[in-house]
Amino acid sequence: MSHPDDLLAGIAAMVESEGTSQMSLTVVVPGAVITGRLAPEALWRERVAEVLRDSVQLRPFSGVFAPPDGGGPAARPGTRPTHLHFHVARILQGSFGIPDTGGMYRVALEDVSAWTVGDIGYSDQ
Repeated sequence: MSHPDDLLAGIAAMVESEGTSQMSLTVVVPGAVITGRLAPEALWRERVAEVLRDSVQLRPFSGVFAPPDGGGPAARPGTRPTHLHFHVARILQGSFGIPDTGGMYRVALEDVSAWTVGDIGYSDQ
């Protein structure tokens, strides 16, 4: 999308302002269908940084995920989110979800071509 869907941007803004990580969403982006739960950007950054800090090889990259000055969009009134931050998310490929335990994905709102509320189930058999 050249212009992000205002309704989807509103959902992202509400996730940020409410600080909730319970909104399930499925999006279609070039080359993938991603399904999972949205998280506020600050929480998402914190969780990614934790994973990186636990890795000896990747620890130096954890600082990149420190929240920008002033925190995420919720801390800057009037700022609309530009990205969706998924956790416990999977890329759907056929009848499989990758990774099966869920992952952390950041998706630009402008790249979403279709979406639906809810987490699409999959079969791992």
